Amino acid sequence: MLIASGVSTGIILLSLLICYHFMLLHWKDVVILSTVTLGAAVVSMGIHYIMTRPLEKAIHAITQETTRISEGHFEGIVPHIGPAEFQRLADQFNRMSGKLKESFGKLRTAETSRKELVANVSHDLRTPMASIKAFVEALEDDVIQDKATFERYLRTIRLETGRLDGLIQELFKLSQLDAGGTDFVPEPYHVDQLLVDGLQSLAFQLEDKQLQVVVDLPDYLPPVTIMPQEMKRVLANILGNAIRHSPVGGSITIKVEQLPTSYLKMLIQDQGEGIEERDADKIFDRFYRSDPSRTRVSGGAGLGLAIAKSIVQLHGGTIGVDSRAGKDGGSGSTFWFTIPIDVL
Repeated sequence: MLIASGVSTGIILLSLLICYHFMLLHWKDVVILSTVTLGAAVVSMGIHYIMTRPLEKAIHAITQETTRISEGHFEGIVPHIGPAEFQRLADQFNRMSGKLKESFGKLRTAETSRKELVANVSHDLRTPMASIKAFVEALEDDVIQDKATFERYLRTIRLETGRLDGLIQELFKLSQLDAGGTDFVPEPYHVDQLLVDGLQSLAFQLEDKQLQVVVDLPDYLPPVTIMPQEMKRVLANILGNAIRHSPVGGSITIKVEQLPTSYLKMLIQDQGEGIEERDADKIFDRFYRSDPSRTRVSGGAGLGLAIAKSIVQLHGGTIGVDSRAGKDGGSGSTFWFTIPIDVL
């Protein structure tokens, strides 16, 4: 703008000199007009400088922040200076920077999770594989002579093979859910039948730990709209988790409530050690273990609750946990999830 003002002033002065050369103006008139032109040009340039200075600052600030973003730094904020248009531009730029920061944060978290996933899968596969290898080598070398020990080794191999198969199935199911490979075909189903099937599939584990199951259902429950097999997996995963962490001879309480939002809420309460508050939000992350040493011993792969969360979300429901570990000496955990009522 300053250059344009200078060029226009030069053109006016040149025109005055041409007029004087062709005797269209007297020299006195040329001097007066030139003085007025130069004075106006100085005032105009001063006004232009005052007006463009904030614009220059605003553009410089945006340029600096753009450079920082290109280097991977998203913490900066463009100040709201200059005209209203530049302030709106700064506001949009800051909003874009915030979204970029959030997106890159998710990417870093995903990369960290991927590395943890590989490490955890490697560990969970290596442990039973090493056990199977050791027992098979012992059997091949005829180290075991008595039949009782031989059969105990076979049972251990069968158990470890089952653990491997369970882990592979869980990984396959989780990847299938993540990729959207599960067709959502719900149907009306009764909650009491869901509970009966779920408890029957875990009858051996419940009996082994001498656990009592208390079921609290309303007098009437409407059918729900679910994929029965998938929701049975949710119930089995949560109940299995409750069984692992409940003391021998304890009890598990299952309660169902009808919500005013066309959903049923199922609550499963155990008498375990509870979950620390810092772990409550992470307990549904894949391979997350609030106590890795204890959970590895008990056989949990850390995928069951992640699968349960994906299936519940596929149904449009929510899932969570309430626990008071460390507050009153630990009074167990209550896992809950919601499923839609059949409104057809």
